[in-house]
Amino acid sequence: MMRVYLEFSLMEHIGQSIALPDAQARHVGRVMRARTGQELFLFDGCGHEVRAVVESVERRKVGVRLLESIQPIPESPLRMHLGQVVSKGDRMDYVIQKATELGVEEITPLYSEFASVRIDSERESKKLEHWRGVAISACEQCGRATVPKILPHQTLAGWVGGREETLRWILHPGESGCNGSSPFQSVSRETSTFSGALLVGPEGGFSEQEIVLAQHHGFSAHGLGPRILRTETAPVVALSLLQHAYGDI
Repeated sequence: MMRVYLEFSLMEHIGQSIALPDAQARHVGRVMRARTGQELFLFDGCGHEVRAVVESVERRKVGVRLLESIQPIPESPLRMHLGQVVSKGDRMDYVIQKATELGVEEITPLYSEFASVRIDSERESKKLEHWRGVAISACEQCGRATVPKILPHQTLAGWVGGREETLRWILHPGESGCNGSSPFQSVSRETSTFSGALLVGPEGGFSEQEIVLAQHHGFSAHGLGPRILRTETAPVVALSLLQHAYGDI
């Protein structure tokens, strides 16, 4: 089933015919090889989804008719903010893709002491737009109608200092949590929604000063078993555990 993101309000176009923007038209017409009469779903990234039908397919244009608003799949009751230290190559793309699939609400790229990647101000806006595109594609695949926010780069110190989520984790190999007990036993869930902040470091990990700083701001340090996980693996494991404990997995 085709799902297509459109960056404008869909509700005001219910019952109307529209032409898909160029990028979406190429994807629907050339990549997905849509045919007249084929059904597809459109979403605006803000929680709205519409059932539509393809009315025309031309070489560079695709026309669709918006039939009705539908109820999208619900967002996770765990409102998660991921602070991920920027990593090399396509590892950051992987983290954003999987975090989106796992229901994260916001993602902030971070700089830390051992971070090996720095993005200058000229490239920052392009990089953020690229990562937003990764999140949109992940939403199209996984069924979410809400695209997570990709926030501007920030220092680790600035990010941890601004966190107010109920649960705050920093991943650090070798840590066993509070007195060796399960970290899920130390937090009670009293409401239908539950907020969390997850801090994941670079390939070189965090410095001791960064661990102490995060703990000063209410973060508890946790490992994920006896093996050291890669920077792109650790958030997937941790988010899956958190969604199982407090979310919808």
